[in-house]
Amino acid sequence: MIINMAQENKIKEVLTRGVENIYPDKESLRKRLTLGKKIRLYCGYDATAPSLHIGNAITIRKLAQFQELGYEVIFLLGDFTTMIGDPTDKTAARKKMTRKEVLKNAKNFKKQAGKILKFSGKNAAKVKSNSKWNDKLSFLDLIDLSSNFTVQQMIQRDMFQERIKNEKPIYLHEFLYPLAQAYDSVAMDVDLEIGGNDQTFNMLCGRDLIKTLKNKDKFVLTTKLLVDSSGKKMGKTEGNMVNLDEKPDQMFGQIMAWPDGLIIPGFELCTDVPMDEINQMEQDMKADKLNPRDSKAKLAKEIITTYHSKKQADQAEKEFEKVFKDGGKPTHILEVKTDRKKHSVVDLLTEVTKQALSRSEAGRLVEQSGVKIDDKKVDDLQEQIDCRKGIIVQVGKRSFVKVKTQG
Repeated sequence: MIINMAQENKIKEVLTRGVENIYPDKESLRKRLTLGKKIRLYCGYDATAPSLHIGNAITIRKLAQFQELGYEVIFLLGDFTTMIGDPTDKTAARKKMTRKEVLKNAKNFKKQAGKILKFSGKNAAKVKSNSKWNDKLSFLDLIDLSSNFTVQQMIQRDMFQERIKNEKPIYLHEFLYPLAQAYDSVAMDVDLEIGGNDQTFNMLCGRDLIKTLKNKDKFVLTTKLLVDSSGKKMGKTEGNMVNLDEKPDQMFGQIMAWPDGLIIPGFELCTDVPMDEINQMEQDMKADKLNPRDSKAKLAKEIITTYHSKKQADQAEKEFEKVFKDGGKPTHILEVKTDRKKHSVVDLLTEVTKQALSRSEAGRLVEQSGVKIDDKKVDDLQEQIDCRKGIIVQVGKRSFVKVKTQG
């Protein structure tokens, strides 16, 4: 594979845009790539929820950049590792999942990732599952593999130290997660692993293991994380993530709710907008030459265009303006049926519309004046609401559900 000047520029971009760190160092990987030799790289995705999210898409985009350069890309489904549960950044053990639950969650992963990665045609990305090799390991194999790591290595991790401090349990199977992920690199004989910066420990375990077992140096590239104003990563656990299967209007509203500090990182990590244009945008916002709201709307449209279409992005923007700026209601409102003529407000929110996860949350929403029924604010959780003619329950600015009695 001959590298020309255009490809050299693309290599520079792939090694800098959205990149936090490269191990052992960026220059070594750059030289490897510019030699024109084929490399095999991957990123793994655990199926802890039924949809990939925009944080996952950061690494998928990085895989796609390497794919465009002609390198062999593997999209790895962690159908085995999901059942263990990655303890990274967790203050308590994850709930264990069955293989059936994992596969059900992962059903549409390829379709969602296919909005960015090419799974057909020339240099198609491969889809693999780590159960293929991990299911075959014996207890003796596990002992042999685990002998390459120490308890001290595992216990020194921040989240485990936090649990010890708070007298919370650390389960033995949680120590095995980094080992299982490390073995993925050995089983696939990869040259490079990509992952979010929060996965550094797990990926470096893989670097150590493949060096020990195959005497091979694996590169590790960590991407920046999309974090909110408090420094927390956007994710399922935090409840502030945009799922890739989200409807365009919901996606637009979610992104517009992001703090202004996420605009520039959002463009860098979630779009293909050139970095010089992004840098100019940042300067213009700092100089008050550009309204952050306009930049955020552009960001939302860029993201929606990727996962849906430009037409749907434009429609989502118009819908947003209608609901939020003009105080109107969405064109399409979810409708649910009930077999009862009347419901208390708390039952409506928790059982019928599912707009509150618990009765206590429903209470907080009402106390914060966040609930309206047919445009009228509600202040009594126990008020009986007549649903026979149909009512619209609104929570906050974005959640609307129409409730109507059956028959």
